[in-house]
Amino acid sequence: MTIGMFLALAIFGWINIYGASYTFDQTSIVDFSNRAGKQFAWIIGSLLLGFVVLMIDYKTYDVLAYIAYGAMLLLLLATPFLAHDIKGSMSWISLGPVNLQPAEFAKCIVALAIAKYMGRYEYKLRTWRDLIVPFAMIGVPALIIMILQKETGSALVFAAFLLVFYRQGMSGYVLWIGVAAVALFLMSIRWGQVPLPLGTGSVGILSCMLLLTAVEIYFICKEHRLRWQALILIGSVLLVYGISLLVNIWVAVPFNWVSMGVVIALVLYTIFVSIYWRKYILFIVAAFTVFCIGYTHACDFAFKKVLQPHQRIRIEVLLGMKEDPSGAGYNVNQARIAVGSGRFFGKGYLHGTQTKLQFVPEQDTDFIFCTVGEEWGFVGSIGVLLLYLFFLLRLIMIAERQRNVSTRIYAYSVASIFLFHLTINVGMVLGLLPVIGIPLPFFSYGGSSLWGFTLLLFILLRLDAARMEQLR
Repeated sequence: MTIGMFLALAIFGWINIYGASYTFDQTSIVDFSNRAGKQFAWIIGSLLLGFVVLMIDYKTYDVLAYIAYGAMLLLLLATPFLAHDIKGSMSWISLGPVNLQPAEFAKCIVALAIAKYMGRYEYKLRTWRDLIVPFAMIGVPALIIMILQKETGSALVFAAFLLVFYRQGMSGYVLWIGVAAVALFLMSIRWGQVPLPLGTGSVGILSCMLLLTAVEIYFICKEHRLRWQALILIGSVLLVYGISLLVNIWVAVPFNWVSMGVVIALVLYTIFVSIYWRKYILFIVAAFTVFCIGYTHACDFAFKKVLQPHQRIRIEVLLGMKEDPSGAGYNVNQARIAVGSGRFFGKGYLHGTQTKLQFVPEQDTDFIFCTVGEEWGFVGSIGVLLLYLFFLLRLIMIAERQRNVSTRIYAYSVASIFLFHLTINVGMVLGLLPVIGIPLPFFSYGGSSLWGFTLLLFILLRLDAARMEQLR
């Protein structure tokens, strides 16, 4: 069943690559001079690769996991010196007539190494110290890819492993920290320069401080479970803001400083409660809140000085801070037009005007889903998404039936990587997420991504086939 869904996705992707790159003088879908023909060769190669993977003894993947991880790091470090600059990225190595991207294969190797490390009998995920090595194992290759190879999209994929850690017992607070960091960044960037209608200050900073205020009150009351305490804290905060609004009638009040003072006062109270009641989790909350105050004020600097210009423009367009229909927003605008023009049943295969006239850049790679929307319509798009849903559910089912902890961790790594790719790719095509350039699994044109996903899947199938031989 799993292989059947793999074939269905790969073949339908191949058909849509032909539709996206089709010109009226083409006669064959297997013409190796065009991208559809080349993708057909990659699909045949992926089937051969999958067959080889299935023939290898399952123990080999565990034995070679660390060795492959070390070799992969060396290859990632060497790639910028061997690669050619392709649209600002130094991540592609030329091997004769083909180009390979080592970062696509790194995901599989990292998954194997993490599965081996966290699957050890003596390993237990109890405290944050137990996450130091796993975080380093995903952080090092991600930083190499992001900084040296300048490939942000491929680096962000490694964040998918956080879902695996959560499944293995990582505190949900870690995921909450990630969500909070993104929320604070977006609020401070989007509304950081928007002045308040009353007093002085910015909407962005005030919004961030109000969010931190709510978090502090929530954790204090969560640990004590005293309703009166929540009422007192909320009432005190409202009183401070009420007095500030009253004073603002005569004197302009710096609400940025007022909101920051409220948060700091709550932090001090949280520390007192932490010591008095020996609720040391509250001390961690207080420390994190202090960090968030500094982080909020550093977001503007990071946005302007750390991110590349094209990355800043993409975020500004996504957040509605800038209109750039012919520049950074061009891809997304054209993709939306293509998807929307397909309506319910689509324009028909090879009849998509947006794709035929090459309005959508990268329409057979990162934006392949817009071809599905235009030519197959809403029905076809939902059909593809349902196929991916069944595929992901199948991977989760495989993960849950494993007797070996290491294999289960690897299975969840595979499912998380596929989920991340699917969510980000479809989200950026629909204009819901920034354009970061990652392929749609088995669909997008490219041998590196297809073979990388094939390795991920078929290694899992080989390990699953041997599950009855594994004890742990």
